[in-house]
Amino acid sequence: MKAIYLDCFAGISGNMLLGAFLQAGVPQAYLREQLSRLPVADEFILHIDEVKKNGIAALYVDVELTGQDAPHDGHEHEYGHEHAHTHGHEQIHHHAHVHRTMKDIRSMLQHSSLDTEVKQKALLIFEAVAAAEGKVHGMPPEDVHFHEVGAVDSIVDIVGTAVCLDYLEIQKVFVSRLNTGSGFVKCAHGTMMVPAPATAELLKGLPTYHAGAEKELTTPTGAAVVRALAEYAESLPQEFQVQSIAYGAGTWELELPNVLRLYFGEYKGTHQNLRYLLEMNIDDMNPQIFGYASELLFAAGALDVWTTPIFMKKNRPAQTLSVLVDIAHKEACIDILFRETTSIGMRVIPIDQRVEAVRHTAMVHTKYGEVSCKVSAYKGQLVSISAEYEDCRRLALEHDVPFKEVQQEALSELRSRL
Repeated sequence: MKAIYLDCFAGISGNMLLGAFLQAGVPQAYLREQLSRLPVADEFILHIDEVKKNGIAALYVDVELTGQDAPHDGHEHEYGHEHAHTHGHEQIHHHAHVHRTMKDIRSMLQHSSLDTEVKQKALLIFEAVAAAEGKVHGMPPEDVHFHEVGAVDSIVDIVGTAVCLDYLEIQKVFVSRLNTGSGFVKCAHGTMMVPAPATAELLKGLPTYHAGAEKELTTPTGAAVVRALAEYAESLPQEFQVQSIAYGAGTWELELPNVLRLYFGEYKGTHQNLRYLLEMNIDDMNPQIFGYASELLFAAGALDVWTTPIFMKKNRPAQTLSVLVDIAHKEACIDILFRETTSIGMRVIPIDQRVEAVRHTAMVHTKYGEVSCKVSAYKGQLVSISAEYEDCRRLALEHDVPFKEVQQEALSELRSRL
């Protein structure tokens, strides 16, 4: 599978990602054409320049804002701002951005003419930001007012990243330890520590450090891409065959090279979330035990549990008990199967390849209320939509209408937006 490894020794930001992708082979004309499909396409101009950082040739991407988010002198700095809008000196001017909500972002993307898979990836990144901001501010993700990441330049960075991943057909993203930088930065909520609260929330569980500069090196946009799409690897995975190396430049001039190094290549290994299928044929067990064992297996971390009716030798009716589990919970589930069932053996089948549609959640407004829907795409084509059962059930009971009526209303509204 095609893969990238992001080496974040100088942090990661949206414009660093775009620069690295362009140097890795995404045509500039293609990126510009895709971004022109956004409803905010007339509010920015994309500048792409060849620069050198400590002697390393890199591409620097800057978004010049021309619309409501354009810079105005006198406005305070905001953290997470990826692009330096300079005016003949080194000071970076930041803006009074339009504060969009997750609903605004979702509507913007859904009404664009971007490919479905690009929309899906971009929404995954925005949803990661919304969840982090919601946690920090104590409010539902859908109601969060984005500041920095809702600005046009950050929208361009996130959608541009999704476009580039789709163009390069990237199936796996690995990331190194992340250099967050340190110090303090001004933002829409006042002076904040680095990493800022939402960035810290996005990086939770990932190895981080700070070195080389009292600057914000990992921004909310960069952290959101990592949270939504990447898997940590301490170094280049052993079975990663590097085909090219690209560099995207950051804004700051630092002692260390302020670049994001991107390794592009073929990954032929199995990644850390390897899954296993545990199977056993059972013809001599009380059927009531299947339900009890299933509950224990799910509690122990099984991803799915199911039975299949079969016939064994001498035409004896039986059941195949199947358990899908990841490597972290495999042994616990094996212990339960031997302890709770009558089987004396099982098949352990590694699932080293898994094909998944890109999925995201969309909220639709119906005359009965809000319904969460799942939207799935594969190779840029819409393949499935479904309405969340619990939402439809709740609204059907509240309004005393058939379940199928609520479900059909939600799906009809969703189709009109796709």
